[in-house]
Amino acid sequence: MNQTIYEQIGGEQTVRRLIDRFYDLMDTLPEAAGIRALHPETLDESREKLFMFLTGWMGGPPLYIERFGHPRLRARHLPFPIGESERDQWMMCMNKALEEVVDNALMRVQISRSFAQLADFMRNTAERQQ
Repeated sequence: MNQTIYEQIGGEQTVRRLIDRFYDLMDTLPEAAGIRALHPETLDESREKLFMFLTGWMGGPPLYIERFGHPRLRARHLPFPIGESERDQWMMCMNKALEEVVDNALMRVQISRSFAQLADFMRNTAERQQ
């Protein structure tokens, strides 16, 4: 069986729940305030764009590409200062959402590892020397 990650976790419904939980956590957890501050007041557009991107990224329909073209993630995020703290806050929210939404532990680990690589790639600020 060669199912995509998208299919293995439950398709559109699960991806939607994952994104909604991720943004709910980011919007409410005090320890995610730094990453939340980089987003607009309303998260509706952010939710929809991440849903479309992750749907295709996980092997489902290429919704984001069909609507916006190539994601060019790093270029699209350059206006926002993303360092280790922002990366870690994003990962904290996503890992909590994965834990709550994706039943299969192996899939959670696989997805989290891929997200960690992606989140680290998004960093665009020089870290302060201690």
